[in-house]
Amino acid sequence: MSFLPAPDPAHLTAEQQATWEDFVLRHPGRLTNQKAVMLHDPDTFEIYMGWYTLFDRLAAVLGERPVHVFAHAISDANDCLICSVFFRRILIDGGDDPDHPATTPLEDLLLDFGRAIAQAPTAVPDPLYRRVEEFIPDPQARLLLISFAGQMAATNLFNSAGRVPLDEVLYGYRKTGDDRVR
Repeated sequence: MSFLPAPDPAHLTAEQQATWEDFVLRHPGRLTNQKAVMLHDPDTFEIYMGWYTLFDRLAAVLGERPVHVFAHAISDANDCLICSVFFRRILIDGGDDPDHPATTPLEDLLLDFGRAIAQAPTAVPDPLYRRVEEFIPDPQARLLLISFAGQMAATNLFNSAGRVPLDEVLYGYRKTGDDRVR
């Protein structure tokens, strides 16, 4: 059970339904447990769903897969069950091993940077920042990268601290031996 209220998708209020319908027009998909919980407050939902806007903008610069790898690194380092398993599914369904992915040099950098940000954001080593600047010379792109990292970390915190339950469709994507559901 979630620590936070979760509206029954079959009994959304008119405002919740309108918020969901507007969102799904822009970003088709299913109503996940996370989204159902967030819909309890449409303002919260809109703020957190800004993740998709940042994802789209960053993916336009770096590519979708590198951004998925980055998001997985942050979520895994934060031990966010929902988000880490969500990105494990994307990597597995793409034919990769999320525990030992075949990565490009950019993705290697994003793995390192994502983990460092999640583990100790005020202690990211200067040499790592320099590597990011070499691979991503545009300061605007780096702004998007950090903005996305912040949104990802906030989503991790929401799901973990809120004890949002893992969607059953993701159970099979958990790490071997991990039987957590929240």
